[in-house]
Amino acid sequence: MKTFVVISDSHGRRGAIERVEHLFAENDILVHLGDGSTDMRHTMSAFPEKTYVLRGNCDFTYGEDECVIEAEGVSVFCCHGHRYGVKGTLSKLALRARELGCEVALYGHTHRASIETVNGVLLVNPGALGAFAGASYAYLVVHGKKVTATIVQLP
Repeated sequence: MKTFVVISDSHGRRGAIERVEHLFAENDILVHLGDGSTDMRHTMSAFPEKTYVLRGNCDFTYGEDECVIEAEGVSVFCCHGHRYGVKGTLSKLALRARELGCEVALYGHTHRASIETVNGVLLVNPGALGAFAGASYAYLVVHGKKVTATIVQLP
Protein backbone atom coordinates (compact mmCIF):
# COMPACT_ATOMS: atom_id res chain seq x y z
CA MET A 1 0.00 0.00 0.00
CA LYS A 2 1.21 3.52 -0.87
CA THR A 3 -0.25 6.75 0.44
CA PHE A 4 -0.05 10.17 -1.20
CA VAL A 5 -0.60 13.67 0.15
CA VAL A 6 -1.47 15.86 -2.85
CA ILE A 7 -1.52 19.65 -2.62
CA SER A 8 -1.72 22.47 -5.13
CA ASP A 9 -2.01 26.21 -5.50
CA SER A 10 -0.40 27.37 -2.26
CA HIS A 11 0.56 30.61 -4.08
CA GLY A 12 3.42 31.65 -1.82
CA ARG A 13 1.54 31.07 1.40
CA ARG A 14 4.15 29.03 3.26
CA GLY A 15 1.81 28.95 6.25
CA ALA A 16 -0.58 26.87 4.17
CA ILE A 17 2.13 24.23 3.73
CA GLU A 18 2.84 24.32 7.46
CA ARG A 19 -0.80 23.39 8.13
CA VAL A 20 -0.27 19.97 6.52
CA GLU A 21 3.44 19.36 7.17
CA HIS A 22 2.65 16.97 10.01
CA LEU A 23 1.37 14.55 7.33
CA PHE A 24 4.57 14.49 5.29
CA ALA A 25 6.64 12.11 7.41
CA GLU A 26 3.91 9.48 7.73
CA ASN A 27 2.97 9.23 4.03
CA ASP A 28 4.87 7.60 1.18
CA ILE A 29 4.56 10.21 -1.58
CA LEU A 30 4.15 14.00 -1.45
CA VAL A 31 3.02 15.93 -4.52
CA HIS A 32 2.67 19.69 -5.03
CA LEU A 33 0.91 20.32 -8.34
CA GLY A 34 2.17 23.86 -8.89
CA ASP A 35 1.45 27.54 -8.32
CA GLY A 36 3.60 27.89 -5.26
CA SER A 37 6.23 25.31 -6.13
CA THR A 38 8.95 27.22 -4.25
CA ASP A 39 6.85 26.81 -1.10
CA MET A 40 8.05 23.19 -1.14
CA ARG A 41 11.82 23.82 -0.96
CA HIS A 42 11.97 22.95 2.73
CA THR A 43 9.97 19.76 2.12
CA MET A 44 12.21 18.80 -0.81
CA SER A 45 15.21 19.12 1.50
CA ALA A 46 13.59 17.09 4.27
CA PHE A 47 12.07 14.35 2.05
CA PRO A 48 13.87 14.39 -1.33
CA GLU A 49 13.19 10.73 -2.08
CA LYS A 50 9.41 11.03 -1.92
CA THR A 51 8.58 14.62 -2.90
CA TYR A 52 7.43 15.61 -6.40
CA VAL A 53 7.00 19.28 -7.25
CA LEU A 54 5.31 20.44 -10.45
CA ARG A 55 5.49 23.87 -12.03
CA GLY A 56 2.25 25.79 -12.52
CA ASN A 57 1.43 28.77 -14.70
CA CYS A 58 2.50 31.13 -11.87
CA ASP A 59 5.83 29.32 -11.28
CA PHE A 60 8.85 30.31 -13.31
CA THR A 61 11.90 28.52 -11.96
CA TYR A 62 11.09 25.53 -9.78
CA GLY A 63 9.48 22.17 -10.49
CA GLU A 64 8.83 19.76 -13.34
CA ASP A 65 6.25 20.41 -16.05
CA GLU A 66 4.78 16.94 -15.61
CA CYS A 67 5.76 13.51 -14.32
CA VAL A 68 4.54 9.94 -13.92
CA ILE A 69 4.76 8.24 -10.54
CA GLU A 70 4.59 4.45 -10.28
CA ALA A 71 2.99 3.08 -7.13
CA GLU A 72 1.94 -0.53 -6.54
CA GLY A 73 1.72 -1.13 -10.29
CA VAL A 74 -0.47 1.94 -10.85
CA SER A 75 0.79 4.80 -13.04
CA VAL A 76 -0.14 8.29 -11.84
CA PHE A 77 0.22 11.28 -14.18
CA CYS A 78 0.92 14.62 -12.43
CA CYS A 79 0.69 18.13 -13.88
CA HIS A 80 -0.67 21.55 -12.98
CA GLY A 81 -3.37 21.30 -15.62
CA HIS A 82 -3.20 24.69 -17.35
CA ARG A 83 -1.66 23.17 -20.51
CA TYR A 84 -4.63 20.82 -20.82
CA GLY A 85 -7.41 23.42 -20.51
CA VAL A 86 -8.79 21.94 -17.29
CA LYS A 87 -10.90 25.02 -16.55
CA GLY A 88 -13.02 24.15 -19.60
CA THR A 89 -12.87 20.37 -20.02
CA LEU A 90 -11.02 17.41 -18.56
CA SER A 91 -10.97 15.35 -21.76
CA LYS A 92 -7.50 16.56 -22.87
CA LEU A 93 -6.06 15.72 -19.46
CA ALA A 94 -7.60 12.25 -19.53
CA LEU A 95 -6.29 11.71 -23.06
CA ARG A 96 -2.75 12.69 -22.05
CA ALA A 97 -2.88 10.35 -19.06
CA ARG A 98 -4.06 7.49 -21.31
CA GLU A 99 -1.28 8.26 -23.83
CA LEU A 100 1.22 7.80 -20.99
CA GLY A 101 -0.42 4.58 -19.83
CA CYS A 102 -1.72 6.13 -16.59
CA GLU A 103 -4.86 5.12 -14.72
CA VAL A 104 -4.85 8.26 -12.55
CA ALA A 105 -4.17 11.95 -13.23
CA LEU A 106 -3.50 14.54 -10.52
CA TYR A 107 -3.98 18.20 -11.47
CA GLY A 108 -4.57 21.63 -9.94
CA HIS A 109 -5.06 25.09 -11.47
CA THR A 110 -8.85 25.42 -11.01
CA HIS A 111 -8.72 25.90 -7.21
CA ARG A 112 -11.75 23.57 -7.04
CA ALA A 113 -11.39 20.17 -5.42
CA SER A 114 -12.74 17.39 -7.59
CA ILE A 115 -12.67 13.62 -8.00
CA GLU A 116 -14.14 12.18 -11.18
CA THR A 117 -13.53 9.60 -13.85
CA VAL A 118 -13.24 10.58 -17.51
CA ASN A 119 -12.64 8.00 -20.24
CA GLY A 120 -11.54 5.45 -17.64
CA VAL A 121 -9.00 7.75 -15.95
CA LEU A 122 -9.46 8.79 -12.32
CA LEU A 123 -8.91 12.57 -12.22
CA VAL A 124 -8.12 14.16 -8.86
CA ASN A 125 -7.82 17.87 -8.11
CA PRO A 126 -6.94 18.60 -4.46
CA GLY A 127 -8.27 22.17 -4.65
CA ALA A 128 -6.25 25.13 -3.44
CA LEU A 129 -4.19 24.76 -0.28
CA GLY A 130 -3.46 28.49 -0.24
CA ALA A 131 -7.11 29.53 -0.33
CA PHE A 132 -8.24 31.91 2.36
CA ALA A 133 -11.47 29.93 2.68
CA GLY A 134 -12.13 26.38 1.62
CA ALA A 135 -8.51 25.21 1.67
CA SER A 136 -8.13 21.51 0.90
CA TYR A 137 -5.77 18.72 -0.09
CA ALA A 138 -6.21 15.21 -1.48
CA TYR A 139 -5.29 11.96 0.20
CA LEU A 140 -4.70 9.08 -2.20
CA VAL A 141 -4.31 5.42 -1.29
CA VAL A 142 -3.02 2.90 -3.82
CA HIS A 143 -3.43 -0.70 -2.70
CA GLY A 144 -2.69 -3.23 -5.40
CA LYS A 145 -4.63 -1.98 -8.42
CA LYS A 146 -7.24 -0.21 -6.28
CA VAL A 147 -7.00 3.58 -5.95
CA THR A 148 -9.03 5.55 -3.41
CA ALA A 149 -9.03 9.35 -3.42
CA THR A 150 -10.40 11.60 -0.69
CA ILE A 151 -10.63 15.38 -0.51
CA VAL A 152 -9.79 16.73 2.95
CA GLN A 153 -11.11 20.19 3.83
CA LEU A 154 -8.99 22.19 6.25
CA PRO A 155 -10.71 24.08 9.06
